[in-house]
Amino acid sequence: MKYSVSGGVKLRGTIAVPGDKSISHRAVMIGSLAEGPTRIENFLMGADCLSTIRCFRAMGIEISIEKDNIVTLVGKGLRGLQEPGDILDVGNSGTTIRLMTGILSGQPFFSSVTGDESIRKRPMDRVTIPLTRMGAHIWGRENGRLAPLAIKGGELYPIDFVSPVASAQVKSAVLLAGLFASGQTRVEEPVKSRDHTERMLRYFGADIEVEGNRTTVTGFPELTGREVRVPGDISSAAFFIVAGLTTPGSELMLREVGLNPTRDGIIDVLRQMGGRIEILNEREVSGEPVGDILVKSSLLRGVEIDGAIIPRLIDEIPVLAVAAAVADGETVIRDAAELKVKETNRIATVTMELAKFGVEVDELPDGLRIKGGRKLQAAFCDSHGDHRIAMAMAVAGLVAEGETTIDGWEATDVSFPNFGELLEKIAR
Repeated sequence: MKYSVSGGVKLRGTIAVPGDKSISHRAVMIGSLAEGPTRIENFLMGADCLSTIRCFRAMGIEISIEKDNIVTLVGKGLRGLQEPGDILDVGNSGTTIRLMTGILSGQPFFSSVTGDESIRKRPMDRVTIPLTRMGAHIWGRENGRLAPLAIKGGELYPIDFVSPVASAQVKSAVLLAGLFASGQTRVEEPVKSRDHTERMLRYFGADIEVEGNRTTVTGFPELTGREVRVPGDISSAAFFIVAGLTTPGSELMLREVGLNPTRDGIIDVLRQMGGRIEILNEREVSGEPVGDILVKSSLLRGVEIDGAIIPRLIDEIPVLAVAAAVADGETVIRDAAELKVKETNRIATVTMELAKFGVEVDELPDGLRIKGGRKLQAAFCDSHGDHRIAMAMAVAGLVAEGETTIDGWEATDVSFPNFGELLEKIAR
């Protein structure tokens, strides 16, 4: 499927981006482990989150999808899941397979988990190694490094795990397994990663302690079903934030966007680049900070991005690279080798696709060097099956001369199915 955008437009209006993908996943998973009903508003009806629903339905959880992006389910407690009768297929969702592997490790049954071609290339030993230390029996290709995975769950033991990478998926898999281990399970990271799992576990009644980069969960809590309102996904909002900053004459208001401090690095960096961004109506909803974001077109300048801020904006780097291409001067992104094991090697795919617009961009071992300020020329792009690459190139097309076409646009169904519809609504 192809999608085209034309340069020379201005963006004006008020929009609401889809619900946060990370939080939507966790609401279904933790709600399924709680006792009683959970109601989730503003659930992301993207392919990844629907894969999570499908997997938990296969384990006996009653889940209903209602109108207006509302999901309701009836949790059965920590020991309420049933052995699935078939292989659990997560589609393209890395969050589903890694977090669910932690949950399955504590279940008294056998299960098998796989995903699409991309998932079967992504490293799973990051979670299988600590989960095996906790007592789980996990088999997979290349000694458990790659899916499909076969999991024989059972009695688990608490561990103190020092993660070699700052990864919310790794941390969450161990913490979720820790729910089924008597005593306290601790995870320490080199840099604090996004903390949606900790916040939601606490919201549902778990005993969670956070001290710096170390998180501790106490096993066998009494989790109770809750009402959850999912904020707008800042990773989805980032495409419109950058589009609003880079298209002259634009002014956008994005309503009810999640502003979790482990996720808002994109705001800090764009402000450092000169972006005019204002946060309004800040509040807390279902344990998560939320606010409205006002964006006005701005003259941007290049910056250096590295170190502790990288985990706070890792998913936004593809569209941040577009901002860098438009900015005056050079932008260097380092310490982002994690991009190589996303849906694509995003260092390589961003380099390849931005070059088509005439951008001078160099691929670094752990990031990108982008020389901005040159007028972009329309291009024919490939999503490479990666939703964030597809939408980032659409944003680049808005500031390019001519019409840009992105092939493989269906990849956007993963996180932002109505991206094109919203863009057309506000384009002038």
